[in-house]
Amino acid sequence: MILLEARGITKVFPGVVALDNVDVSFQAGSIHGIVGENGAGKSTLIKILTGVYTPDQGKVIIEGEEVHGASPLFRKLAYVPQELDLFNHMTVAENLFMPFDRTGFEGFVVNRRRMFREARVWLDKFKISAEPTDLVKDISVSNQQLLQIARAAVSKYFEILVLDEPTTSLTTAETERLFSVMRELKNEGKAIIFISHKLDELMEICDEMTVLRNGVKVAYSTIDQVSRQWIIEHMTAKEITEDTVFRPESPSQEVLLDVQDLSGLGFSGVSFQLRAGEVLGFAGLVGSGRSEIMQTLFGFLPARGGRVTLGGQPFALGSTTRSISSGLVYLPEERKQHGILELLSVKDNITVSLMDQVTNLFVVNGRKEKQIAQQVVEDYAVKTPSLEQPIRFLSGGNQQKAIIGRAMNTTPRILIFDEPTKGIDVGAKVEIYRIMKTLAEQRGVGIILVSSDLTELLRCSNRVITIYEGRKTGEFDVETTASTAIMGAMFGESNQLDGKQVKAN
Repeated sequence: MILLEARGITKVFPGVVALDNVDVSFQAGSIHGIVGENGAGKSTLIKILTGVYTPDQGKVIIEGEEVHGASPLFRKLAYVPQELDLFNHMTVAENLFMPFDRTGFEGFVVNRRRMFREARVWLDKFKISAEPTDLVKDISVSNQQLLQIARAAVSKYFEILVLDEPTTSLTTAETERLFSVMRELKNEGKAIIFISHKLDELMEICDEMTVLRNGVKVAYSTIDQVSRQWIIEHMTAKEITEDTVFRPESPSQEVLLDVQDLSGLGFSGVSFQLRAGEVLGFAGLVGSGRSEIMQTLFGFLPARGGRVTLGGQPFALGSTTRSISSGLVYLPEERKQHGILELLSVKDNITVSLMDQVTNLFVVNGRKEKQIAQQVVEDYAVKTPSLEQPIRFLSGGNQQKAIIGRAMNTTPRILIFDEPTKGIDVGAKVEIYRIMKTLAEQRGVGIILVSSDLTELLRCSNRVITIYEGRKTGEFDVETTASTAIMGAMFGESNQLDGKQVKAN
């Protein structure tokens, strides 16, 4: 039975055709994957299916009825966005059942005892490690992600679940728990739309798949007829070999960064060196302390101990301004929250940290500002209709390239990439990998790559350091180490550290 259908959907924005005559349907009791490169039209399609956008042509049909505007039938779709969208200072139970009129808690007074009791059932079903009375700000990011998904399923109107990159903050075990719940919902007759750039996940959980490219539906198949290469070739219209290595060749022996016994929030006693022209990977589970280490080095979080030398000189921690002026730049994991200024243009996002280069006596030199922005767009192949385009309308990959270009105009010696390809399609990932390799080899930049994707680390890094529960558990030469050894160290198992077998604490 078809629960949701889009027929001949076309949507045009200034300068771009986001969707062009797209047909797609979603069956009860089926998990349907929607894939495509960033900018392929996936987000626009979802916004049309959920009633956020109105199509310029075509129609949306829910349970056999065409819907328009504020049709109550849109309530049958439960949408879970990629970014967390919870109320941090409210309880888990309150977040779970909001809005109350859709979850059976109508009335002027909410029965909180009943709310907490019923919340426990849903927390158990979604295997969320939290109490109903906990504040959302006090639970882990992965539990927040699972809570957001549970909240969508609680709605009494819910028949169709839309999941947009739901596993970006989940460990492998948590992803398996989510998949178990998705299979339960499928068996209950729900239709599930699953958007992901992780090809292994798509192959594992989906029953059918639709591929979009440049706003056009280019392929559909049941999963038994699909391979990883089939997906990649339809997404990109070209062959991309997934085992290509982007590891910099012949890094220098010059030590750019020497970190000794660094301690901070969530980690302690971490030591390592970064050399010029190399990519140093940091591997670990979600919550292991990888990002906290990098944010402490950058000066965003306070250090509790340790010594750092940058370029052979003692480096005082605690100031992001000093870090940037010293040539150490951090590119954060959450682009939309910490990397870009959503309401500003591509030009303004590129030049915002370059005011000393584009101002004369406190007056912005518009011509120079435009020249710098245009050069970044060309050098880093940022796809945008114009420099004045609000950056929020660019794909994730193009936002990331604009951020890298901005960073490089500060002439850094060290770049810290924290999950640089999170939410980015396979084609854009390759472009980011090539940029990192070029920066290391041609400019001698030392790069620290923090990633939860071990394959990414093995393809791009010269060495990998593993972090488990806030401690360094291993340091590995990628070319001479089996991936199983690195994976074991990520989980705190016996590993090779400084040439000796040790047991992680």
